[in-house]
Amino acid sequence: MARLKNKVVIITGAAQGMGAAHARLFIAEGARVVLTDLNEEKGSALATELGENALFIQQNVTNEKDWARVISTTEQHFGAVNVLVNNAGITMVSSIQNTSLEAYRRILDINQVSVFLGMKAILPSMKKAQGGSIVNVSSINGLVGGAIGYTDSKFAVRGMTKAAALEYAAFNIRVNSVHPGVIETPMIMQGDTKAAVEAFAKTIPLKRMAKPEEVSSLVLYLASDDSSYSTGAEFVVDGGITCQ
Repeated sequence: MARLKNKVVIITGAAQGMGAAHARLFIAEGARVVLTDLNEEKGSALATELGENALFIQQNVTNEKDWARVISTTEQHFGAVNVLVNNAGITMVSSIQNTSLEAYRRILDINQVSVFLGMKAILPSMKKAQGGSIVNVSSINGLVGGAIGYTDSKFAVRGMTKAAALEYAAFNIRVNSVHPGVIETPMIMQGDTKAAVEAFAKTIPLKRMAKPEEVSSLVLYLASDDSSYSTGAEFVVDGGITCQ
């Protein structure tokens, strides 16, 4: 069954990792998907692979004008937007004392401010569509403590989701947050991080990292009409980490 048949979707940070997994599943479920990312080479290649129902647009998610351009182009190609997945994000592992103000503001801009800009920019288009679903990708570090900067921004996404859910309910727009645990993506499976992540994975109750596709299944549920009475809620996909 095509659970997203004819729905128009924007997914940020979609050139690789979780975003790419979301895009593949959404296309398979009948959606018309706009993939955005700074990485033009990988994003364009993925859109070509996915076919005529996929379109890549290079985007800086921290830039308000870029958001306006992405939504305008999406409407020109596919129509009013039904679903926005705020997936773009970066990680940072640093102590408070070793974190510069520049680095701190950068992670807040990408992980937090971009979500605000996306939710603000998408409202007129979703009003045209007479409703929609916004899925904000946070983290388990939006529920429990972790590294400075990353934790702060992901807790903020959780709060922003609830604020937007209350405001946007009047327009039949649902807003929910997804909180992944340790996901096997290029962002964490590199350099010194890889060994640390693999060691930590052994402490997870399910004894493994998640595949990006396992998060995509949850994001699909929230994007689809199957979750029509869920808004302002946190959906956790972490293998049991936060229940320990």
